[in-house]
Amino acid sequence: MFVTKLLADNLPETIQYHTLGHSKYVVDSAEYIGKKVGLSEEEINGVKLCAWFHDTGFTVDPENHEVESDKILVGFLESKSVDTEVIDKARDCIMSTRMPQNPKDLPSKVLCDADLSHLAEDDYIDRIDLLRKEWINLSGEKIGKRKFHDKSVKFFKSHDYHTDFAKRELQAKKEKNLQRIQKEIYMIEQEKEKKLLEKDKKKAKTKGYSRGVESMFRLTARNQISLSAIADNKSNILISVNSIMMSITLTVLVTRFDEIPHIILPTIIFLLFSLITIVFAILSTRPNISSGTFSKEDIKQNKVNLLFFGNFYNMKLDAYEWAIGELMKNDANLYSTMIKDQYSLGKVLAKKYKLLRIAYSVFMFGIIISVAAYVFAFINI
Repeated sequence: MFVTKLLADNLPETIQYHTLGHSKYVVDSAEYIGKKVGLSEEEINGVKLCAWFHDTGFTVDPENHEVESDKILVGFLESKSVDTEVIDKARDCIMSTRMPQNPKDLPSKVLCDADLSHLAEDDYIDRIDLLRKEWINLSGEKIGKRKFHDKSVKFFKSHDYHTDFAKRELQAKKEKNLQRIQKEIYMIEQEKEKKLLEKDKKKAKTKGYSRGVESMFRLTARNQISLSAIADNKSNILISVNSIMMSITLTVLVTRFDEIPHIILPTIIFLLFSLITIVFAILSTRPNISSGTFSKEDIKQNKVNLLFFGNFYNMKLDAYEWAIGELMKNDANLYSTMIKDQYSLGKVLAKKYKLLRIAYSVFMFGIIISVAAYVFAFINI
């Protein structure tokens, strides 16, 4: 047969998918689908002829194989003295397989569906791996399975069969293969994560630290900063509330001491507790700044925390740059400094919350005692 000999003699070794086997598969699929959609015997033979020729262009120019296939088909049919009308229909049929497919009549739709019926085959994954290798051979580009599967998923989602039979019988199978591809992508990602984890473990054995250590430091610092902000907010609430209450008390009650002398002692108690609460709330938010200097000996002995501004704000820029450079030369010192920074933040946070607890306790008991004193005073009026 003409096509068999043409492909056997002229198909490059780089073409691993669009081979004679693929052409035979498309011919059989075209015959099967053609019968299912009701094509006549003559129409089926015409579609089968186009199926034989539709990939012959790979022997000339793989990039424009549909155009070359069209030329080869025309030359063959003209040599057989076939009518121009029949040749034109065959040409339309072959060119309809060009992506994106755009078949105009039923025979063209049959050929298009036959050409891509492998999307619904059980052995799709094995078939399509040959296409990936073919792409690699033609492009010279390394195309991994993940990248190829991503392209396949995109193609699956954009593709639709054209005949009613293919939509009914092949679409569901094609969807299963799409799920298989997505599962393959998931497995590839899992394997990639596994390799990264193993790489991190090897890195940890070499350096002594893993990525998890850095995540721990970031998370701890973030949490401590958040807790500090919460404490400051609570202190501000106490200061604002007690300041307002003291202002109201001084404005309203103190001016009435002559009229109601019994409220003098409860008022003094209330003002005293409010004042103590404000003092402790202010103490919890009051910053504690150190000298802001360090010596070269401190850096060499790793005694100073360079991550806290209070230890370097009085130093010159070049001295600080030198100190940071020395710190970055030694991972052990770097992590030691990060530990010191976390510890310092924790100590400051602990002091802040202790003072805040005292402030809230004073506020709570002060309210209780003050209310009791006012009640007692009014009962004995």
